Amino acid sequence: MPPLLNLQKLPNVRTLLSKPFCPLVVEMQTKTVFASMAAQSTSRKSFIDSSIKLARSYGFSGLDLDWEYPRTASDMANLGLLLNEWRTAVAVEATASSKLALVLTAAISFAPTVNGLKYPVQSINSNLDWINVMAYDFYDPSCGSYGVRAWTQAGVRAKKLVLGMPSYGYAFRLVNAKNHGLLAPANVPASPDTGAMGYRQIKNFIAQNKAVTVCNSTIVANYCYVGTTWIGFDDTQTIAAKVSYAKQKGLLGYFAWHVGVDNNWALSQQAKQSWGA
Repeated sequence: MPPLLNLQKLPNVRTLLSKPFCPLVVEMQTKTVFASMAAQSTSRKSFIDSSIKLARSYGFSGLDLDWEYPRTASDMANLGLLLNEWRTAVAVEATASSKLALVLTAAISFAPTVNGLKYPVQSINSNLDWINVMAYDFYDPSCGSYGVRAWTQAGVRAKKLVLGMPSYGYAFRLVNAKNHGLLAPANVPASPDTGAMGYRQIKNFIAQNKAVTVCNSTIVANYCYVGTTWIGFDDTQTIAAKVSYAKQKGLLGYFAWHVGVDNNWALSQQAKQSWGA
C-alpha cells in the first residue's frame, strides 16, 4: 500500500506510526494480541523488527505504542521488557543505517497505575522519548492534574509528558430535566453506543437546539443541556486552560484525540495560541 502522503516533502513534520483506532470488539482482541506478543522473547523480537522495518519503509520518524491497557502484573512486566528491547533495537538499527534513531513513544493511562497495576516506570522513563498521557475518558474531573503529579512523583520527568485532550464529548439522558448541573443524575447515553459525539457534532447540536452552554472554570469542564439531553465536552475555554497548565508545569506539549472531529480547527487553533512560542 502506498503512503497517504509524501513524508519526504514535509521536512518540518515528524510523523509516528501507531496502531489504528479499532471498534470495541477488535480493540478487545488487540489487547489479547499485545499481551500474547509481549509475553515471549521471540514474538517481541518479531514485532520490534517488523515495526522498525515498516517505519523506515514509509519514511516515518518514529513509532508509538498504544496498548490500552495491560491487564495483569505479567503484562506490565512484559511491557517493560518490550520497551527495553525496542530501544536497544532502534539504537542498533540507527547505527547500522547511519540514520537518526527512530523516536519511541507510547499512549499511557492518565496516571502511573491502571486497574490497580503499576506501569514499569523505570523502563518507560529510560526507553521512551515521551509518553502521551490520555487525560480524558474518566469520571473525576481532577484526574488530569492528579495524573501529571503522579507521573512526575513516580520519577518521569515533566519534559517527557504530553497532555492529552479530547476533541469529543459524551451525551447523556438526564433523569430530571430540571437538574442539569455537573454530576446531575443520568441513566443512559443520549446518542448511539456510548454517547460519544465529536466536537463538530456538539457545536452543531448546540446551534440547532439552542442548548444552554456552561463553562466551569474550577473543574475546567464545559457542558450543554436542552430538555433531558446533557453533553459534557471541552470547548475553547477549557482547551486554553489545559494547554496553559501543561506549559506552566513544564510538560513537553499536548495532543488531541482526534483533530478529525474538530470544528473548523477551532480547538486546534486555540491550543496553538495558548501554547505560544
